[in-house]
Amino acid sequence: MEVSLHEKQSIVHADSHRFQVVAAGRRFGKSFFAAVKLYEEAAKNTKVRSDGTEIDLINEVVYYVSPTFKQGRENLWNVMMDMGQGLIKSVRQNEGEIVLTNNRIIRFKGADDPDSLRGVGLGYAVMDEYAFMKPSVWEYIIRPALGRAEGGALFIGTPAGKNHFYEMWYAANNKTDPSSDKPTTEWQAFQFKSADNPHLTSNEIGSFRDSMSQEAQAQELEASFEAAGGKVFTFDMFNVQKGDHLVGEYVIPIDLAGFSPVEGKNKPKHVVDDHAIAVVKIHDKGWHIERVIHGRWDVRETAVRIVKAWKDFRPVKLGIEKGIAKNAVEGFIEDYMHQFGAYFSIEPLSHANNKKEDRIKWALQGRAEKGRITLEPDDHLGAEEKWVGKFLQQAVDFPNPLAHDDLIDAVAYTDQLGDISMGWEQHVFDEWTPLDLEAGY
Repeated sequence: MEVSLHEKQSIVHADSHRFQVVAAGRRFGKSFFAAVKLYEEAAKNTKVRSDGTEIDLINEVVYYVSPTFKQGRENLWNVMMDMGQGLIKSVRQNEGEIVLTNNRIIRFKGADDPDSLRGVGLGYAVMDEYAFMKPSVWEYIIRPALGRAEGGALFIGTPAGKNHFYEMWYAANNKTDPSSDKPTTEWQAFQFKSADNPHLTSNEIGSFRDSMSQEAQAQELEASFEAAGGKVFTFDMFNVQKGDHLVGEYVIPIDLAGFSPVEGKNKPKHVVDDHAIAVVKIHDKGWHIERVIHGRWDVRETAVRIVKAWKDFRPVKLGIEKGIAKNAVEGFIEDYMHQFGAYFSIEPLSHANNKKEDRIKWALQGRAEKGRITLEPDDHLGAEEKWVGKFLQQAVDFPNPLAHDDLIDAVAYTDQLGDISMGWEQHVFDEWTPLDLEAGY
């Protein structure tokens, strides 16, 4: 396996400490480096422990642990497949297992299912985005499993405030064991900025900064633990005001929640979650959200509402998130176009290799903080049509996984349709690559 590491990656690679804690900005190359370490460790057949005993590593598995199994597989699987040519004997993609030609095994695991992590001896572990895992996963499961082989671990991720990842990094930086606070020679800490990746141009870094708040820049680009790492939006970031004086053009990005089939062939489908049709006026100062039409509709009513929104606002562009829901509704939209004499094209909206949370933050946070997103009052609308309160609540709840984000997600897609977009499509993170295109995430 021949790989090329940039200078800062090489610093970590050359380090001989058993446990390494790396805080790095986005696009530093964390996932690529993690893949190198996984293969490097799994390629070893034996190891001499500190007591001088040489042990066989054939039964010592190498773990790649991410916050969820799905996230880890979407993040790193393709990178591992490309990098491992000539080293891989067999794979079980659904189980996230790679068997090398020396019969050692690399397994993908999710920290959200701790019981699945138990029961094996470990030769090495990569803990990716440790800030979003429970500390007990390391302390009570992974760390003991490394015991027989005296295996090492790489903790790597972007800071998320001063949480347990910060405490581990701080302890390692001060040469103390994170669990006991005793002096140690086994731990080492590193901190790198996004700009430390020489493959990122200054223009690319500049485009990142243009669409991010100062706090987000500190955390996501500078790898600073000083950022709060908590709420992304506050109520006062969004002004509710009339926008009829603004000169601009409408776009309509649409986030469909998906449809589930009912029994019987060719029957309509019913929706299982909210749809959101955002009507956004793009002007020279930013975005004015005219309205977000939302609700739980079947596929036919959804198609009608989309066609009606186009007729009412005549947008220059209308886009729908790619996936099975878009495929399901397009045929009905065409039928209603003919019925109502309204003809328009539908642009496919995509994740562009971005995790939803990152995509929404990149599109909205910087603009909202700078007062470039305003909301049209909804006082004149009926109770079921009101959307401002729901939009604001979703914004301040974000990114709570238990809260809905349909409305803000739809508005975030404006970035792909608008002429004055700051270009979130340019921000391709190495941490996440979607595989399930039918589900849409």
